[in-house]
Amino acid sequence: MKILYIHGLNGSLTPEKREILERYGNVEAPSIDYENSPDSILWLHDQYKDAKFDLVMGSSMGGFAGYHLSKLLQLPALVFNPALAERSVPQNLPATPETNNDHISIVLGSKDTVVNPKDTLHFLGDLLMQEQDYKISIRHDLEHRIPLDVFEEEVVRFMGGL
Repeated sequence: MKILYIHGLNGSLTPEKREILERYGNVEAPSIDYENSPDSILWLHDQYKDAKFDLVMGSSMGGFAGYHLSKLLQLPALVFNPALAERSVPQNLPATPETNNDHISIVLGSKDTVVNPKDTLHFLGDLLMQEQDYKISIRHDLEHRIPLDVFEEEVVRFMGGL
């Protein structure tokens, strides 16, 4: 299995989280400078459209990019606290299909003060007429940062549902 992991703003995939993902396959985690690249999603698509990934994952700004990239690449996705409704750094959205013909699993922390979970749910509510399948998990023990145990639990759940 090939996994494309997209980090958040000024972030990276930690070695501990990479180790969890590598239990399931090969992991590609490109470095992205969102602040100087407003076309990050298009860049990611151009870089990886022929790479034959099996799924996309991401967190925060990487969850935003992963959400849209999963539709462009037609792959299932697991995204944590995705910055879908608004972002602190402007990003251009390429024309994106309404569905990835699979599901997108979204993990939201109810205590997140960086990416407002209510805004994310409102964003998704506006898309209810689209045929995208979602699995939404609202975690009351979660803020914006994803602790290792929560990451592992959600990855195991997601992989079990593929």
